Amino acid sequence: MNAKTARWRKLDNAAKIFPATSGRIDTRVFRFSCELNEAIVGTLLQTALDKTMKVFPIFCSVMRKGFFWYYLEKSRQRPQAEVESRPPCSSIYIPDQKSLLFKVTYYKSRINFEVYHALTDGTGAMQFLKELVKNYIMEAHSEEIEEEIPILDETITIHDKEDDSFAKYYTKTEKRKKKKIRSFQIKGMHTEPGQFQIMEGAVSVKELLQKSRKYGVSVSVFLTSIFLCAIHQEMSRWDERHPVVLMVPVNLRKYFPSESMLNFFSWIEPGYRFESGVSCFEDVLEQVRVYFEEELTKEKITNRMNELIRLERNPFLRITPLELKNICLQAGARLAKKNVTAILSNMGVVDMPEVYRKYIREFHVFTSTPKIEMCMCSFEDRMVMSFTSRFENINIQRNFFQILESEGIAVSIKEPDYPKPEKPVYQEQQFFKWFSFLCIVAVAIGVMANVILTPDLNWSLIMAGGGFSIWLTLAIGIYKRRNLLKNAMWQLLLITVGSIIWDISTGWHGWSVDYVFPGITLLTNIFMVIITRVQRLEVKEYMIYYIMISLVGLIPVLLLLMNVLTVTYPSVIMGGISFLFLITLIIFKRKAFMMELYKKMHI
Repeated sequence: MNAKTARWRKLDNAAKIFPATSGRIDTRVFRFSCELNEAIVGTLLQTALDKTMKVFPIFCSVMRKGFFWYYLEKSRQRPQAEVESRPPCSSIYIPDQKSLLFKVTYYKSRINFEVYHALTDGTGAMQFLKELVKNYIMEAHSEEIEEEIPILDETITIHDKEDDSFAKYYTKTEKRKKKKIRSFQIKGMHTEPGQFQIMEGAVSVKELLQKSRKYGVSVSVFLTSIFLCAIHQEMSRWDERHPVVLMVPVNLRKYFPSESMLNFFSWIEPGYRFESGVSCFEDVLEQVRVYFEEELTKEKITNRMNELIRLERNPFLRITPLELKNICLQAGARLAKKNVTAILSNMGVVDMPEVYRKYIREFHVFTSTPKIEMCMCSFEDRMVMSFTSRFENINIQRNFFQILESEGIAVSIKEPDYPKPEKPVYQEQQFFKWFSFLCIVAVAIGVMANVILTPDLNWSLIMAGGGFSIWLTLAIGIYKRRNLLKNAMWQLLLITVGSIIWDISTGWHGWSVDYVFPGITLLTNIFMVIITRVQRLEVKEYMIYYIMISLVGLIPVLLLLMNVLTVTYPSVIMGGISFLFLITLIIFKRKAFMMELYKKMHI
């Protein structure tokens, strides 16, 4: 059932941390892939993608920044199916670049769906990929398939898919503090930023189930225990002071009815404190089994979920400006990393209608990670376990598969098959490095000349100040190049503050507030209008900057009323123009004006 998607929506509870903590080290991107028994045809995949977007219009969103929180806004952009050319799980969310938060690529017989975690979780991503694969098979084999079998329940509405299930199921409960013990941290040489090790192995689901049942545990408990033991094999006796702890995501839809395609997950942290010569696999298995039974109850899951939402709803946190909030979230994420050794994510069984199965070989999933992570999913009798790691050493992965084989489970190691990535060209970075170097050289030469030739004068300080101002202006220009309106606001702030500092350091003559501030504000206003017309920006893209420049333009009037100014006419002219500009927005663009303020100011 189709309906219009919301024009914008708040990030769900789990998504709020991702924009603040993603970067080149951990892009917060995960990849779901499906390998077919035939080569992928790009034009057919594009047609299938267009059909899929009609079912998942909520994914056509871009990340926007408010004053207190990030939010997602509906976009008119349409995704393109492209040949795979970038390293897996490369950055998708780039600040100030209003691009879609997912990519669909293909390589040989493989269809890839990569998505930024703030948009959806593993369940939502897998549903998207299944719909995409179904549509592709229908396009490629329409003559062979008599009837199209839907993947999703057709009674599910857009509202159901956009539902924030965290907010829906939140209940106020008593706060419970549980002290966490620092876990063992894997050490070693790291890979280059933007790169990680990928190692995949496939096993028979039937063999895995038989072995798990023999031990009287679930597959998740069995594999979690093996992962813990694989890590322990690389530990010294000194390392055994700390327990090995895994983060295991939990799909909350199993406990709370939800059709949401947004994030709706929690996690548990099974672990074990090893003792050399004492601990055995059965001991680990039993402790993990008991932990899963105790923690995977609705009561425990509800309490953990409520704790996370309670933090988000803290009134002091809600009114904290976003930039300060980002610093706090980054610090919290760094501390949380110390409580976890590695991550294990079980996506479970991927089920497809019988009519499509003969065209599909396997599904697999992996994600970017700052540590080492294993993701797994199964299709028919084939389970693929995918390791991603930021470490050069692959001993833990080797140990894991060796333990599986020692338990009588045959493992087939998949050879990595990825296209050679295009070498990125960072022309702006290279230019900025040379410019920074030349600025430092110029200042150094100036200081040396000052000391040698005119030691009684301090003109090199003025030169250094001017050089720093130019360098900072260019740095802001490059860093904010993707959003020229935001760039203009930053340049306005930089030039104004710089001129005031310069005015004060030379004895304060007032020229910085009499002429520079109102003049540069007027030029910024004109520049914004020109940029809006040239780039043909939508109202939602320029409105907040128009509001900001109008309010800034009223500041000279306040300075005039406070008798700070000696020359009044520039400020009077600027104040009048800003007042009329603001009134124009309120009268002729009132709906967009109020909507933009509401989006940017929501707490």
